[in-house]
Formats: sequence, C-alpha cells, structure tokens
Amino acid sequence: MKRKITVLTGAGISVESGINTFRDAGGLWEGHDVMEVASPQGFAKNPELVLNFYNQRRRQLPEVFPNEAHKALCKLEDYYDVTIVTQNVDDLHERAGSTNLIHIHGELLKARSTANEKLILPWTTDLNLGDLCEKGHQLRPHIVWFGEAVPLLEQAAFATQNADIVIIIGTSMQVYPAAGLIDYAQKNVPIYFIDPYPNVSENNYKNLTIIAKTAVEGVPNLVSELIKQA
Repeated sequence: MKRKITVLTGAGISVESGINTFRDAGGLWEGHDVMEVASPQGFAKNPELVLNFYNQRRRQLPEVFPNEAHKALCKLEDYYDVTIVTQNVDDLHERAGSTNLIHIHGELLKARSTANEKLILPWTTDLNLGDLCEKGHQLRPHIVWFGEAVPLLEQAAFATQNADIVIIIGTSMQVYPAAGLIDYAQKNVPIYFIDPYPNVSENNYKNLTIIAKTAVEGVPNLVSELIKQA
C-alpha cells in the first residue's frame, strides 16, 4: 500500500508559469482593490467588472503551461498516494497530469449558480451578464471570495491529517483558513516547506525541513529524493 503525501500549493508554483500572483504588496490585484473583484459585495455592486476580471484570468490559461514543479509532483503518483490541496484557481496541476486535486479557493474553469452554490458547471469561455443556470439564475465564477465559506476545507484538513508526508510549496501560510492546514499534520510526520522567502521557523514544527528555493528549483530535487525513499 502506497504511503500518502499531501501537497499544499499556493501562488508561488503558478507564478513561475507566468500567472500573476493574487495581489501585490499594496493589496491591489491587477490595479483593482481585491474587495472590488473578490468579494460578494463587489459582485453585487458591479457584477460586470467582476465577470470581466475573471474572464481575463480565464483567457490567460491557454497561454501558460505547467512548469517543472507541476510535472515533478505528477511523477510522485507512481510511488505515493498523492493529494494536492491547492489555493490556486488555475488548471496547471491537472494539465501536468496530477489526478487528485482539492481546489480550496475554487476553479477558473467552472461557473456556479448565484442561487445554489452546489450547481456547478464546467466553463471555458467568457462568463457574461445574462448567462444563466438551468433555474434561470445568473452564473458567477466558481471562486471562493473573501468572506465566503470554504466548502472543501474539511476535505483538505482530512487529507493533511492522514498524510505520511506533507509538502508545502509557494504559499505564505498567512492567509486563513488555508494557513491553518499545516496544524492538521500528525506530530511526527515530515513536513517540507519550499519557498524562496520562508516565513516559518523550523523551531515551530517538529520534523520541518525548509527549502529556501523557488518551486521550479526546489520541487524536482525533493521529488527525486522521495522517489528514492518510496
């Protein structure tokens, strides 16, 4: 029986494929205040702006490709039972070949009904005002916005709690509730944290190994080591 690895990924793995990070130091996202484009209030106030914002993100996806970090994680599946819990809303993990994904912040390539959050549709083109679900309600991006519940958080916590190895890649571990997932790891489980600017201390957790490198620099080497240990 394969040992279980849970991988937590954030913007740092996607940025190396050319996808813009969630927001810059000023709290702006592509020149917008994040609350304008990533909150229920923003959508209620100006739905067209919000839809257009995500349409631009969606249009960018065919122009970017999985990088060596994404590809390396896919190789792990031959040796381990791998679950990837990602904060990213792109499809780069899937395109690299990874098969067991939990998108805790939603997915750009899906839309959902404004009246029923469980009514989710695949969506690859622009999403516009007037695009309705089967019950006649406006569709919105399938993205978890600020102030909204994270429906898959329990599933992500379960995957972390049951892991034999935890790997964290390219996330600040500052945005909750995602940042709290590390605390679900069992006490003696090895945790690897790959980030060029790690902001956790090895003193904070038992068995924490910090790899102060970018995802593309750090992930393939770690994967090679773990394959040897499998």
